[in-house]
Amino acid sequence: MDVSSAAADNAETDTDSARLHQLGYAQELKRTMSGFSNFAVSFTIVSILSGCLTLYGYGMNTGGPAAMIWGWPIVGVFVLLVGLGMAEICSSYPTAGGLYYWAAKLASRNGPAWSWFTGWFNLVGQIAVTAGVDFGAALFLNAFLDLQWGFTATPGHTILLLVVILAVHGGLNTFGVRLMSILNAVSVWWHLVGVLVIVGVLIFAPAKHQSASFVFGSFVNNTGWGSAPYVFALGLLVAQYTLTGYDASAHMTEETKNAEVAGPRGIITSIVVSLVAGWVLLIGITFAIQDYAGEVGSSTGVPPAQIFIDATGAATGKFLLLICIGAQLFCGMASVTANSRMIYAFARDGAIPGSKIWHKINKRTQTPTNAVWLAAGGAMLLALPYLWSNTAYAAVTSIATVGLYVAYVIPVFLRVRKGDAFDKGPWNLGRWGKPIGIVAVAWVVVIFVLFMLPQVSPVTANTFNYTPIAFLVVLGGAGIWWLVSARKWFTGPKVQGSAEELAAVEHELKELA
Repeated sequence: MDVSSAAADNAETDTDSARLHQLGYAQELKRTMSGFSNFAVSFTIVSILSGCLTLYGYGMNTGGPAAMIWGWPIVGVFVLLVGLGMAEICSSYPTAGGLYYWAAKLASRNGPAWSWFTGWFNLVGQIAVTAGVDFGAALFLNAFLDLQWGFTATPGHTILLLVVILAVHGGLNTFGVRLMSILNAVSVWWHLVGVLVIVGVLIFAPAKHQSASFVFGSFVNNTGWGSAPYVFALGLLVAQYTLTGYDASAHMTEETKNAEVAGPRGIITSIVVSLVAGWVLLIGITFAIQDYAGEVGSSTGVPPAQIFIDATGAATGKFLLLICIGAQLFCGMASVTANSRMIYAFARDGAIPGSKIWHKINKRTQTPTNAVWLAAGGAMLLALPYLWSNTAYAAVTSIATVGLYVAYVIPVFLRVRKGDAFDKGPWNLGRWGKPIGIVAVAWVVVIFVLFMLPQVSPVTANTFNYTPIAFLVVLGGAGIWWLVSARKWFTGPKVQGSAEELAAVEHELKELA
């Protein structure tokens, strides 16, 4: 780097730190991420090779090809509107706290209460996403090990693999943000090239393909429900769950240069690229289906793995499966990263039991190591019910979707209420901010109701949708805690000190680094 580039880089970092001081926080985290690296975190967490494929079997039973192929762009348009609303707010308040900080600043009244509930839904939703992503990676890895070496795909084996995966992701995240930036950059190209390889192989290798009428018009209902529109709506979970996690760009803003612009761009770009690449992937896989019933009921427990093998042969099929597993491992790693930053920020404001522990910064790497392990441990606890119920994974994905989107939409709703009084950042929607926000809020209300409904009939203990119970546990727990205790001491995002005190904190960190 030449002298002029270094000077410009330092000036940009100083501007970011000054803005963070205005928001009340010291620059405790190391600010080394580029705009591309910020985008890479969100794109990796969205991970079309994770969400699309881990729920592909669910989609095959719940609406089939028609619901998956047409549901993807429908959901994608509304998700983009939600993302636009979030991006505009991110530009105004580029902090690691993200959603709960935004809620506190945008609320005209009862800011601490809005912040409290937003934060807890965001926290639980992110832990559920981490659990869902790494659980999906464990399922696919177990399928590969079963095919290759006979390591049977059982709940016990899958949970064992999940423990190993979470431990690896926790370990990688302790090495610092520079390593994460490199790995996330690799992940972007792994995903994009991986999709091209998978779709390319599935175009040329199979002896036969499904017809366009099958891919775009075949409706399959194995749910037990008689209403086709209802089942189609349930099938939207495939897209809605996949297109989550892009709030990571907001949580990484305290480590990103030119955060007021790079953070919003990271949110939007990750959605748009995922939307296009994911649709190509879904269409490519669906054209390659050889034996619908056999692949839905595959002994591997992973229908896409069976599709790969039936369409291309055992060796090539396993190779394609490895591409997916690699993408899912990248996704889980980035999910732990973003989750830990949200935990760090929420703990910084005293909202989590043991906040002093979870807010603690590793002096050498300037990363929240303790928060990393809380994220990994919480994900493990959420996935454990799979040992007793096969529907646990669907419940976790629904919890992740509902929890995150409730947290996503609260600040957007508050921004709509604020209207022209909203203090726009350098990246904003202009006069379109309010109408886009209204549509985004309406969409989240629709999916909130939808994913609370029963997914399979008849409803039994094994097929029951536990999302409403999980939601009520989170809402009830946060609500009771708020009424009994937190409302007396949680005042929302704290101001860490004066400009001089913040500078002193930063100087101490530099001396210890």
